[in-house]
Amino acid sequence: MASVNAIVLPKEFAYPAAAVVSTFYLLIWQTARVGGARKRAGILYPQVYAEKAETEAKKEAHVFNCTQRAHQNTLEVAPIVIGSTLIAGLSYPVLAASLCGFWTFSRVLYSIGYSTGDPKKRNLAGAAVFSTLSMIGLLGTATTGVVSLIRSL
Repeated sequence: MASVNAIVLPKEFAYPAAAVVSTFYLLIWQTARVGGARKRAGILYPQVYAEKAETEAKKEAHVFNCTQRAHQNTLEVAPIVIGSTLIAGLSYPVLAASLCGFWTFSRVLYSIGYSTGDPKKRNLAGAAVFSTLSMIGLLGTATTGVVSLIRSL
């Protein structure tokens, strides 16, 4: 009979779980911002972005595009952040939670800056750089944790 191995969650795993939940609130907040920008710009569904002519005619249309892009970019990397936070949290729960929380906070700043309509402001207070660095840190920590788990087989 084969032995059954189980992953035992450290009690501190509550921290990465809470950090992951913070990403859900971030995405809901960004969704609401996109909806408001869409309404102000008069961009109807199912149009994902305002057309170039619309952005040239109305500043609100350009702001909508920037707000939508901040949300879309966050959605593009959220699976990496969430997955790596959960995996890293198995071995390094406090570090994983800290990096994920920092990523979430930096994405708020990123969204605020980008939503001004000036794409260069997406790096408000270093937000774009810090969110990328925290994501890379999560990926590296998750990789280290997985290597450790594999070696223990």
